[in-house]
Amino acid sequence: MTDQVVDASGPATAAGTEGPSGVTPPQFFGRARELKELKADVERAGLDTLAGRKAARARVLLIAGRPGSGRTALAEELTRALLGTGDYPDGLLRARLTDLGGTPVPTERTARDLLDQLEVTGPPGADGDELAESLREALADRRVLLLLDDAADAEQVDPLLPDSPDCLVVATAQGPLTGIPGVRPCTLGGLDAESAVQLLARIIGQVRITVDPRTAESLAEECGGQPAALVMIGGWLAARPLVSVADAAKQLRELPDDAEQSTGARPLVRAFRLVQESLPQPAARILRLLALAPAGLADAHTASALAGCSVSAAQSTLDDFVGLGLLRTNGAELPQYEVPGCLAPLLSALLADRDRPAEIQLARARMLERTVRQLQSCRAVTEPEGSPARGKLAGLPRSLRFPHPEAAAAWLRTRRPALLASARMAVEDGELDTLARRLVAALVRALAVHQGTEAAAPDLYGLHGLVLAVAERRELHRERAAALLNLADLDARTGRTREALARYRAALDAGRAAKDPYATGRAMESVGGAYAELGDFHRASDWYGRALAQRLTQGERAEEARLYGRLGAVHTYAGQYGEALRNWRAAAAGYRRLGDLPAQARALSEAARVQEYAGRPQESLHTCQEAVEWARQAKDVRLQAALELRLADTLDRLGDPAAARLHRGVAERLLAKEGPACEIRSGSTEN
Repeated sequence: MTDQVVDASGPATAAGTEGPSGVTPPQFFGRARELKELKADVERAGLDTLAGRKAARARVLLIAGRPGSGRTALAEELTRALLGTGDYPDGLLRARLTDLGGTPVPTERTARDLLDQLEVTGPPGADGDELAESLREALADRRVLLLLDDAADAEQVDPLLPDSPDCLVVATAQGPLTGIPGVRPCTLGGLDAESAVQLLARIIGQVRITVDPRTAESLAEECGGQPAALVMIGGWLAARPLVSVADAAKQLRELPDDAEQSTGARPLVRAFRLVQESLPQPAARILRLLALAPAGLADAHTASALAGCSVSAAQSTLDDFVGLGLLRTNGAELPQYEVPGCLAPLLSALLADRDRPAEIQLARARMLERTVRQLQSCRAVTEPEGSPARGKLAGLPRSLRFPHPEAAAAWLRTRRPALLASARMAVEDGELDTLARRLVAALVRALAVHQGTEAAAPDLYGLHGLVLAVAERRELHRERAAALLNLADLDARTGRTREALARYRAALDAGRAAKDPYATGRAMESVGGAYAELGDFHRASDWYGRALAQRLTQGERAEEARLYGRLGAVHTYAGQYGEALRNWRAAAAGYRRLGDLPAQARALSEAARVQEYAGRPQESLHTCQEAVEWARQAKDVRLQAALELRLADTLDRLGDPAAARLHRGVAERLLAKEGPACEIRSGSTEN
């Protein structure tokens, strides 16, 4: 979030997530005029309607204000009210467009996050334009509210706007979004005096306000009517029941202003200083170190690792920070805490001023090491009892162990944004590359185990890109080759074959530089596969041949047999039936030596297909019969049934329908026991 909510009555919802069931939404104070104007603006005709045209895109309502002004809280209150009208039955999507460091979030990441909320998977490795287009397509038939928090400029918002006028976008920003037509900003100042005092009373109790209402108004004025400042001062007073409101106003007034701060920002800075300087030294240190929390998200383990204290002490301190308005929480059983966006720059400046760089780096290293161990535990809990991974898991502290895989999966799902941000942060830092590589590797394994490689592919693509960045920076050729191969595989799966080909060739160069025979062999085979996918069968056979030559020198029999099969396939597609038949027979012989009877039967069936294409039906019949026999010996019933159907097709072409019916009957009886067979049927020579 960019701003504090305008109350402390309950935990608020974090950006891009839903709060836990049973959590009471925060009470909203003030802004009645602004809320009324925004609702009226929804009903007001847009420029296209006034011009007699149908609106081509969703309208944008802009709430502009400085950090801490409550602009996010107002946007949340507006969306709650609009959802209650039933005009947006497909719900609310939300994203934060600026990270806590003040850097605009790339369109690619924002669009993918919004697609995830729609349960639509964007292609791994797709760029921002492609994902934004996918988002607009997904929203074309929906009626949703889209909350875009803390937009940096119009260029960041424009690609995300739905092409449907039935959707509505609510954006928050510090200033106008020049370039988006028809946007009239609702500009926020401070809360009115009555609402500000009500907010204080909600936090510290009405009695302390009633005793001296004028001083309460004066305190609200010292806070500039800014909700974030009021919440912090209210929390500070609530923790000090013997301190009067007048004392708080006096202490706040006596704090010197920072000449470098703008006038509008000074109330928030003074309130933060008053609260922060009153903290015990250990708590103040934890607060400063939370500036290192990835994406501003922390839990008890994050704070514990950063400060080098116990998990229980960290948990208690984080809860105290929530009461003081320094953090927000989602209120879950295992809570996650968030640094408000308006406080993030203040924490970063404080950390840089009070702590030495070496201490900061050590705290960051402790946090990353703790995260690695949590991820290792998250994966190990899925391993069978008695496995080496379970043995290592038993040696971890109880606080790092998960009771069962479901708990680990829930933790991974909840912490995913922070974990991905942690990986990005570690790589960008550049000083902890060994830890960064371990973190990325552990995260890749955990995501693959709990989500599956297909579901996790978009995240895995980004993580492999991080590995590549570290490998190139450190000139780690083996790791560079592995990262390029992984990225190319994901490119190939999503149809970006030419991009995959370029990466496979780069991986080959890296593998050669590392003198890694596995990487070079894998890269050459993959280059051949990419050329085959592009229909360049001559180059495909050339690269498969190079890969085969390397495998032959190393005595890798399984890989040899597979490559003979790949050569047979591309020669078949190229119409070179003699070469194709030779390679398929070599593949069958290789599988026979390995004792892989099902693979031998499949290779023989492909040889039979080639013989049929070459106009040698009798030879095809004999080869197919041989394949059926090997499948029977392998006791692979489904494969045997498929080959029986292939044999029946061949007999039909030879003019023996009676024998064909016999073999189809055999296939039907086999399928009745095992279910549908894989398709290995004959085709025409044009296939």
